[in-house]
Amino acid sequence: MGLGDKISNKAEELSGKAKEGFGKATDNESLQAEGMGDQASAGTKQAGEHVKDAAKDVKDGFGNK
Repeated sequence: MGLGDKISNKAEELSGKAKEGFGKATDNESLQAEGMGDQASAGTKQAGEHVKDAAKDVKDGFGNK
């Protein structure tokens, strides 16, 4: 996928880390859990991007022979 998607996923991950940290600092379990959820969502999206990139590399490898 595109660089924009990867940047967006990284931003979501960093936002989740910030929420989690702020939730821990303020004893706000709901905000902490939300931050952890955001990180998990971003991680899943990033894994999907890696799979797409790998599939494209395989496809390109077959096309060049």
